[in-house]
Amino acid sequence: MNKQVAWKGEKEKTVYRNRHLGLKIGVASFAVFFLVILGVIYYIVTTYTVNTVYVEGNVHYTEEEIKAIVMSGPLGDNSLYLSLKYKNKGIEGIPFVDVVDVDILSPDTVKIIVYEKSLTGCVRYLDTYIYFDRDGYVVESSGIRTVGVPQIMGLQFDYIVTGEKLPVENEEIFNSILDITQLLQKYDLASEKIYFNRAGAITLYFGDVKVSLGNDPAKLEDKLMLLPGLLVSLEGKNGTLQMQTYDADRGKYVFKPGI
Repeated sequence: MNKQVAWKGEKEKTVYRNRHLGLKIGVASFAVFFLVILGVIYYIVTTYTVNTVYVEGNVHYTEEEIKAIVMSGPLGDNSLYLSLKYKNKGIEGIPFVDVVDVDILSPDTVKIIVYEKSLTGCVRYLDTYIYFDRDGYVVESSGIRTVGVPQIMGLQFDYIVTGEKLPVENEEIFNSILDITQLLQKYDLASEKIYFNRAGAITLYFGDVKVSLGNDPAKLEDKLMLLPGLLVSLEGKNGTLQMQTYDADRGKYVFKPGI
């Protein structure tokens, strides 16, 4: 009887020691795992802290504005986190921005690449600039005029819905707008405004100088090819360069000074 009690006592002690040893091993393993995780986090935070930022592709926002938008929130200065967060991802609620990529050039240096929405022109509507793409679909609206996007005048419409086409009478006008804006870009011409009358005749605005091009698409590029040199000679003047017709007697286009 005494032997059985002794054996039972030893067995309970052995079980207790094994459990205690197992608990110690478990706690030690957890502690090691926890320390490893802390070490990894410390390495990532310290090694991938951003010190240098390059920004490209931005037109509507300054570099500082893009940095503030992209690098906001917790871990906003961690290059690894930023790269994963913005990989081919759009930014909601930021006008004119479609997608942002963050490339890690080195652990402490990143390049933010901004892909802005494609804009062909804008129209003025209820004290707001409405921006549209090459097919006439409304992309954004803003109270601020964006440099480099021409204001299109002469279009008639009664309402505007973001994401839908501008409700104009003749949708072929968007092909004409695309043609003229592409040619302006080709010949380094920055027209602030482009006016289309009901007959399709085009007038460009360059400061105080208006350029009447007429409505013959076949002659449009030939005229725009000559325009950069003509504008240089008209610098500081006020009036209209009448390029819709060519004065054969004078061998030039006529400039009519403003009043």
